[in-house]
Amino acid sequence: MTDALKRLSEEGVAIWLDDLSRKRITSGNLAELIDQQHVVGVTTNPTIFQKAISGGDGYEQQLSDLAARKVTVDEAIRMITTADVRDAADILRPVFDATEGQDGRVSIEVDPRLAHNTRATVAEAKQLAWLVDRPNTLIKIPATKAGLPAIAETIGNGISVNVTLIFSLERYRAVMDAFITGLEKAREKGLDLSLIHSVASFFVSRVDTEIDKRLDGLGTDEAKALRGKAAVANARLAYEAYEEVFSSDRWKALENAGANKQRPLWASTGVKDPAYQDTMYVTDLVAPNTVNTMPEATLEATEDHGEITGNTIAGTYEQARADLDALEKLGISYDDVVQVLEDEGVEKFAASWNDLLKSTEAELKRLAPSEG
Repeated sequence: MTDALKRLSEEGVAIWLDDLSRKRITSGNLAELIDQQHVVGVTTNPTIFQKAISGGDGYEQQLSDLAARKVTVDEAIRMITTADVRDAADILRPVFDATEGQDGRVSIEVDPRLAHNTRATVAEAKQLAWLVDRPNTLIKIPATKAGLPAIAETIGNGISVNVTLIFSLERYRAVMDAFITGLEKAREKGLDLSLIHSVASFFVSRVDTEIDKRLDGLGTDEAKALRGKAAVANARLAYEAYEEVFSSDRWKALENAGANKQRPLWASTGVKDPAYQDTMYVTDLVAPNTVNTMPEATLEATEDHGEITGNTIAGTYEQARADLDALEKLGISYDDVVQVLEDEGVEKFAASWNDLLKSTEAELKRLAPSEG
């Protein structure tokens, strides 16, 4: 074992686990990861919950109680998922207290079917914050066009937000603008800005998956040489944008009022292509004041053989721009790639949610008490 996770933390990268299940909570596994592997946060998404609940481990009693009450399937899912998030938040509370609210957080996503409905997203964010009722929760809102005003309004209500499904640099800048607009709204209301936190989840591996597919279609030596470069280049340029926005005069006025920077969070950091080093989306994206949320396999790989060599983003912006420019010269449209990825991301989470609805409905029917 290396001490790579400790070194990663010391470089300013907060290590979060991209997974949650009731078994992970009740077995003591989550507490162990916090204690021994430097995990200081948890992210969830509809796919993670679909796998956990469909796996069934630990949910039978609650499902049986919900069936007895004849709740709707939507209510059942919200009761189950918020219970897991609440319990995980309680386990992470000491981290939250020790880091003055920066870490020790658990994310829960608004219903993915609302991704293109601003008003419903805001209403759902309020409801989830109320249901979980823990200060160390982050409400996940997708960075769709309809999501941007919802982010600003939710932050303006004093609710901490994890902005998810960010793929493009242009959209990331719009997300930072929505966050700052939200803080300005909160300041106007007289809210304590120091209590509002946010991360911006910039997706990594899916960018390589989509672009590599297009490069393979071209099949030239020039195309092959660019495989596996786009995702890291894109994320590094996102960090450049972060540095620029959070050194602006507009930001400094809020920082002087107690506001916290919205940290970039590297999401989708599990490597999809076995040809690549399984820790590349960790080791190539080391920089201060970032978060890396990892599936357990990536966490274990980093602990086992990750090489943490200090900041791997500083000084890379020129090369990152050259890598993305080279793709455009080959006819691979960045704008098309990121739009395809956003559309697919929303669809995948909605499909997972629908699968979860179906499997939960079947369980509620199976466990329903017989009449009479």
